[in-house]
Amino acid sequence: MDPDAVSKAFVEHYYSAFDANRSGLANLYQDGSMLTFEGQKIQGFQNIVAKLTSFPFSQCKHTITPVDRQPSGPAGGMLVFVSGTFQLAGEQHALKFSQMFHLMPTQQGSFYVLNDIFRLNYA
Repeated sequence: MDPDAVSKAFVEHYYSAFDANRSGLANLYQDGSMLTFEGQKIQGFQNIVAKLTSFPFSQCKHTITPVDRQPSGPAGGMLVFVSGTFQLAGEQHALKFSQMFHLMPTQQGSFYVLNDIFRLNYA
């Protein structure tokens, strides 16, 4: 399994699901997963999906610029760092963001998100 291909596929899947149907992200998280969204810590896949689906917009469009990846630990984990912009429907200006994912392998041969940290980049 090529780590660069895995991280690329994960990022494409995550943001296409986020842009069109955020509830579809539920299968990427587990009970032990944690999201830190703008400093707010949320634990567990149900709470994370509740947060992601609570935003007051139904669709947006992410544009990803660089994606950096590093192996993480002996269990085969992976750190994925994403920078980019997203634009809400009807808005003129895109917002800059950074997001870091700590992916861990599952027994089925896929990955889940153990840690997810999101920050808007104000400049």
